[in-house]
Amino acid sequence: MKLLHVGASPFVRKVMVVLELAGQTQVVELIDGMGTPLAPNSDVTTHNPVGKIPCLILDDGQALFDSRVITRYLDSQFGAGLYPDGDAGWKNATLEALCDGMLDAGILCVYEFRCRPEEYRYDEWLEGQRAKISRGLEVLEREWLDHLNGPMTMGHVSTGVLLDYLDFRREFAGLPEWRGKYPGLEKWAAEFLQTPAMQATQPA
Repeated sequence: MKLLHVGASPFVRKVMVVLELAGQTQVVELIDGMGTPLAPNSDVTTHNPVGKIPCLILDDGQALFDSRVITRYLDSQFGAGLYPDGDAGWKNATLEALCDGMLDAGILCVYEFRCRPEEYRYDEWLEGQRAKISRGLEVLEREWLDHLNGPMTMGHVSTGVLLDYLDFRREFAGLPEWRGKYPGLEKWAAEFLQTPAMQATQPA
């Protein structure tokens, strides 16, 4: 299999964490998929017409995207056990969707700084994206700590990747601070972000 990727992408990182947890990093060849909405990578658009990464190319040539499809596929193939059945499965899927939505908002802020000239930046729009993240952090602290302190699911991975991405891009794009504001999340992250799979997939 081949994975079109960019090392700084949190959505790519979700995939890499699953591979680490499953002990299967060796089965995937990493191919650079660097591009922007203004200059998409032609290798990526060949397999995913909307030009987004990650994109997993199976041995038969079939392409899988986006990250939630890829992580679920890898989990089914290698038995990582990150997608429970029943009510727990729906709760896990909701947490993953929440974190992905917050990541989307963060990436839009990054693109605003990277792709748009300073004189054309839309500050109110940026604040709207940051507000999505802040509301999400409040909900994670208020409603999700019991789940996060339970058995590992893909929601745990998504939350860890989200929090680390906010740290990674805070200075560049002014993303919201979570450290010192959400003690439950901070306590959980202090342990989770030090796990081998998270340490092995630090953004670059």
